Amino acid sequence: MKARATVAAGPDRTADGASAPAGGSGAGDGDGGETRSVRAGRTRAGGVRGSRRGKGGGAPAGGITWRQRLRRDRTLILMTMPAIALLLIFNYIPLLGNIVAFQDYDVYDLGITGSPFVGFDNFTRIFEDYRFWEVLVNTLVIFVTQLVLFFPIPIAIALLLNTIMSARVRAWVQAVVYLPHFFSWVLVVTVFQQMFGGAGLVAQWLREHGHEGFDLMTDPGFFKFLVSAQAVWKDAGWGVIVFLAALAAVNTDLYEAAAVDGAGRWRRMWHVTLPALRPVIALLLVLRVGSALNLDFEQILLQRDQVGAGASEILDTYIWWTGIKTGDFGYAAAAGIFKGLFSVAMVLGANKVAHMLGEQGVYSKK
Repeated sequence: MKARATVAAGPDRTADGASAPAGGSGAGDGDGGETRSVRAGRTRAGGVRGSRRGKGGGAPAGGITWRQRLRRDRTLILMTMPAIALLLIFNYIPLLGNIVAFQDYDVYDLGITGSPFVGFDNFTRIFEDYRFWEVLVNTLVIFVTQLVLFFPIPIAIALLLNTIMSARVRAWVQAVVYLPHFFSWVLVVTVFQQMFGGAGLVAQWLREHGHEGFDLMTDPGFFKFLVSAQAVWKDAGWGVIVFLAALAAVNTDLYEAAAVDGAGRWRRMWHVTLPALRPVIALLLVLRVGSALNLDFEQILLQRDQVGAGASEILDTYIWWTGIKTGDFGYAAAAGIFKGLFSVAMVLGANKVAHMLGEQGVYSKK
């Protein structure tokens, strides 16, 4: 009977007729509220401890430690180890050899450890060598010629290929344009010799039709245009791939909206395609300017004797001829350091110009 009376007492009364506390159902609700408060405190404390662990080097905010990441990515790390080893062996460890730029280096008897230090005497010799500055100017002239004639061509080819509707034709043209990238400079120079040399096909055809032949391969005034044409034929296909990848990321809705607004093919290219390519163009232009002094050594060396050192000498061939071939390694090392510092300055300057034009460049502006 007492149990029935307890049930019948209702939610506001106990079995003895006492009123339940207002706002809850007695001790049960009180315990529940206290339990919820404790759980909330533990959750907040756990969150604080988790954030502290993330900042302190334990489990990061993502909930995974660096050891777990190593275990997860061990296959990728092992795959990159050969490339890292090659980079260290052939790019970073040889930097220690730049010490010979401050020595009267004797490669045969004294070596690096025994050669006497001469301070900045090798750099003084560079700055006082008028021939060095002539070669530097000639290198920059050839670079500017290649930049004007070579850099826009991959962009134009990529825009033309992007307008071809047939995927098969586009792939075939891209393969043909990209194929010379795998040719060595020996083969490229040989092909141009057979085409534009004194006994080449073009000169023979002109003689057969009563005209005077020519030999572009031995013309010093035409040399900078010749090497630019060779670079276009060999490496334009590589740049086409980069720009086609950038064009593939353009939203097609922009073309449709421009077509609805009445924009023709040229206006769509000018107002949609080229603005989409601007970041890629700016990045590649900055990198190209940074390698202004890094013209193809093999390409120039193969044609150096045909046109003479006055027209074909660049900084790399001059360092090789004056420094390494004659055994003056200190002079060559000093010229190499100057070349590296000049290239860094060119990259920073070009990247600053890219920031002024609103582009990111190599790194973003902070």
